[in-house]
Amino acid sequence: MARYRSYLRGLSICVTVLLMASGLVMIGVGFSSIDGNIPVAKLFEQLSSSDGLKLLQGFGPITVILSVLGVCAAALDLKTLLLVFSALIFVEFVALMVVASPLVQVQAQMDGAVDEVFLNVTPLYRTESYIQGELNKLQFSDSCCGLRSFEDWDNQLPVSCFCTPPAADQLLDSSCVMVESDLRTPPPLWVHSEPCGPILKSYLSFPIKLRIGIVSAVATLTMAAIALCLTLGLEQYWKKPPVETTVDDFNRVKYQPKPSLT
Repeated sequence: MARYRSYLRGLSICVTVLLMASGLVMIGVGFSSIDGNIPVAKLFEQLSSSDGLKLLQGFGPITVILSVLGVCAAALDLKTLLLVFSALIFVEFVALMVVASPLVQVQAQMDGAVDEVFLNVTPLYRTESYIQGELNKLQFSDSCCGLRSFEDWDNQLPVSCFCTPPAADQLLDSSCVMVESDLRTPPPLWVHSEPCGPILKSYLSFPIKLRIGIVSAVATLTMAAIALCLTLGLEQYWKKPPVETTVDDFNRVKYQPKPSLT
């Protein structure tokens, strides 16, 4: 029993330390500028997920503070403090689930909202020069053209959309397509057939998916910490009392709890 109890205490400390580490991760991600690294970020100002950042910024420090309390309670084997920690971390768990639920809704609604943004900024040659510049960078780096297709540029295709004409035996496997254009470059023109829209969606959804993943990890560790600390805190109710055996005059063995020293 003593060995099992020692193992349970060690496991409780480890889980609570992991919970503390996850709280530090929440703080780090919450105060980072992941959203600012999204290509063509100006397009997505209306889809900002600042609530997710506030969630991590708020619950991160709380998680760290409560985790320190839990580590101290488990290491010092303080029953009352273990129960207090379990109650406080359970309240935080419920609040975290309530506040984080809108993130899942944002993730589900994002594709439709992004498609609407794409529709509002086409044709691309009429949009702001800043957006055109950022999109050109993406088209150069990821070999794509336009948001939904190269036709988003109408007949004003930028140089970043052009690609090297494929060899005759590679036409079927090529990511380039031949188009007609009124540009000064003589036809035929070959442009990237892949749109940049799916790439932008993946960039945009990454911060939200990251925050949902962090919240899920914290929730899992919180549930484990609650279960372990409650087990230690309520040890007196589940621990079997020591017994002693006696033999009467008829050689019958009797088992009864040892008398308490107190």
